[in-house]
Amino acid sequence: MLNRFFASVECVKRRLNPLEAYLVVMSNAERAGGLVLAATPKMKSVHHIKTGSRMYELPTWDERIIIAPPRMKLYLKVNAMIQAIFRRYVPAEFIHVYSIDECFLDITGSHLLFGSTDEIVRKIQHDILEELRLYVTVGIGDNPLLAKLALDNVAKNRPDGIAEWRYEDVPETIWKIKHLEDVCGIGHRTAAHLKRMGIFSMYQLSQTPLPVLKSAMGVIGEQLYYHAHGLDYSRLNEKYVPVNKSYGKSQILEKDYHIPAEVEIVIREMVEEVAMRLRQNHVDTSVIHLSIGYSKYSIKKGFSHQAKIPSTNSSHALIPYFLELFRRYDEREPVRSIAISCGKITLKAGLQLNLFEDVNRTLNHEQLEVTVDKIRMRYGFKSLMHASSLLTGATGLKRSEMVGGHKG
Repeated sequence: MLNRFFASVECVKRRLNPLEAYLVVMSNAERAGGLVLAATPKMKSVHHIKTGSRMYELPTWDERIIIAPPRMKLYLKVNAMIQAIFRRYVPAEFIHVYSIDECFLDITGSHLLFGSTDEIVRKIQHDILEELRLYVTVGIGDNPLLAKLALDNVAKNRPDGIAEWRYEDVPETIWKIKHLEDVCGIGHRTAAHLKRMGIFSMYQLSQTPLPVLKSAMGVIGEQLYYHAHGLDYSRLNEKYVPVNKSYGKSQILEKDYHIPAEVEIVIREMVEEVAMRLRQNHVDTSVIHLSIGYSKYSIKKGFSHQAKIPSTNSSHALIPYFLELFRRYDEREPVRSIAISCGKITLKAGLQLNLFEDVNRTLNHEQLEVTVDKIRMRYGFKSLMHASSLLTGATGLKRSEMVGGHKG
């Protein structure tokens, strides 16, 4: 793991030591609710500011603190440089990118060339520090699960940033983890479910009979049982390919939307982006899904519905279907989040027409959309946008300049 990756990259760019600087990467710093995306170790140890903290929690009286806006394109560029260093020691198929600041490496086949596990780890740490001035923490294990747990629970707090957990260490490692939420794969809801069953620690989880967990939680319960014993049979070079792929997009709006027409503008923009991805991959969808989340001040949560449609990848065809779903189920509550997805994906076999369609008009629509796609791919999504994207409520123009939901 790259130690506080975003914050470390910003420190290096400013010629600062990431371990000594007081810096936070913050989204929407102009607002009291601005979100901390990353913070240096000093910010955490001295001011208790960490990922997820808000602008109003920041001790602005400390003049040493630097507030940096996120630069996602820069972080992706540095991530690519780190991946290149990994490939010096491990073939690409034995690298699994877990997130922008975490990777799994299977170095089983690298020992003859580069030495023991400890030697390889220290060489990688040295190369990244020497070339990129970034500090790396490493979890070592007999499988990805043990490596991840060693990283999260021990390595991050050690001076050399290295921790090693093996199968034989499970009683002294996994079983000693005090909080269920400290284990990857166990979120607040899963932990709450386990606690209702009388399970409050990893040791208790490991001693719960498998049939009990499977009966109460299904496949997840079975997985948790094996994880409590340090068992994980996944192989990095065996990539998982989902049976049913879907294409989707979601966004949390910057404010509550009280006017349905403004919500519809955002839905139109989102459908256009998803439809473009369908066309790029030469596939059609025949099931659409729309989820709307209402404001936290609303007494209603929102709705989530899907519909079967004739197979298509046309923006012109998809937009009315999504708008119909919204108009049918909307309860005139303020909207704060929107999510759309297209499922039941099939390879595009050709253009399907019916007896009541104008053939020339349909072909013109398809050719126009392909042309628009090519222009957008070359010059960016905002190079060609509908006039509605300039109206109040539209988000497409602003989001077209973002990477990963943040300023590039």
